Amino acid sequence: GLLQVVKQCVRVPVFVMIRPRGGDFLYSDREVEVMKADIRLAKLHGADGLVFGALTEDGRIDTELCTALLAVCRPLPVTFHRAFDMVHDPLVALETLISLGFERVLTSGCDSSALEGLSLIKRLAEQAKGRIVVVPGGGITERNLQRILEGSAASEFHCSARSARDSGMKFRNPNVAMGASFSAPEYSIKVADVAKVRTLNAIAKNIL
Repeated sequence: GLLQVVKQCVRVPVFVMIRPRGGDFLYSDREVEVMKADIRLAKLHGADGLVFGALTEDGRIDTELCTALLAVCRPLPVTFHRAFDMVHDPLVALETLISLGFERVLTSGCDSSALEGLSLIKRLAEQAKGRIVVVPGGGITERNLQRILEGSAASEFHCSARSARDSGMKFRNPNVAMGASFSAPEYSIKVADVAKVRTLNAIAKNIL
């Protein structure tokens, strides 16, 4: 439903993330069934590309699973997401993704944010030599985007550009929480911030 409505509202390409649960990127056979079903449905309802990632228990790219999922995704372009940041050897993993045929890889440089992982992101982009698009992501804001783009020589970037919006609820029950204690407050909604998106775009256009 979200995909259908988004496709009606925007003209930019929409890539759908295939991630059946939070946690690690080591998937069971049943979870793989869900991922394949999600890919088919996303394609059916107008996805312009897909995004997923899968690892083996020893921190390598799961080539067998990725090959199977890529086959279901085609002919659409596919991005390997930040599961990449959990690999044992990112330089080897990058070559694996290139050989498998991924068009992009999203990464924070195997660090807590793209700014902190900037040196590795630059090294990955240099190694890629245009064979795959290395997309910095993780903690990118209006305050650090210029430094990240200039420091990595990246041509694309990823960020949430979100802000919190207060709920419109007048009656509020303070005794109930819909989820874990570390989740977002019940009466605060995370939304894409149009002003942030425009500012980020302006910064990027000035550099790229």
